[in-house]
Amino acid sequence: MTAQTDAQFTITRIFDAPRELVWQAWTESADAAEWWHPRGIVIKDGSVSVDARPGGRYAYTMVNPVDGSEYPTAGVYREVDPPRRLVFTWASPGDPDETAPVITVDLRELDGERTEMLFHLRGFPGAPGDENVYDGWDSAFDLLGEQLSARIR
Repeated sequence: MTAQTDAQFTITRIFDAPRELVWQAWTESADAAEWWHPRGIVIKDGSVSVDARPGGRYAYTMVNPVDGSEYPTAGVYREVDPPRRLVFTWASPGDPDETAPVITVDLRELDGERTEMLFHLRGFPGAPGDENVYDGWDSAFDLLGEQLSARIR
C-alpha cells in the first residue's frame, strides 16, 4: 500500500470501557488478535505480533474463511504515548515505511469510565459504505466494542 497524500478519513467511537483497557486492546497481541479484522474475516493463528514502542513493529494476517485469501499487514510505530496516542504505518509486509499510509489513534477519557477513540487514517481513501477500508475498520471497531464489553462485565 502506497500512501495517497490527500486521501484520508476519520472514525470516532465511544466505548464503555476505561482508556487503559482500550489501550491494551490496541497494544497487546492477544487482545489485538480478537478484533484486528472486520466481521466475517479471521486472524490467522499465531500471526499477530505487537512491539508497541517507537520504532517497534507489528504484523498480522487476516484470512477470508470462505476462499482462504490472506491479507498480511505490517507496520512500524512512530509514536507511542500510553495510554493516549498511537501513530503507526499501515502497509503490506515489505512496503517501504516512508510511503505507507499512517494511522493515528487518540484515546480520551470520558466520565463514567468511557473512552473516546479518534481513529485517523492518512494516505488511503475511505468513506462509509465503501465495502473496503472504511467499512472494514468500522466493522473491526464493532468487534472491539464487543470485546471491551465482554471484558468489563
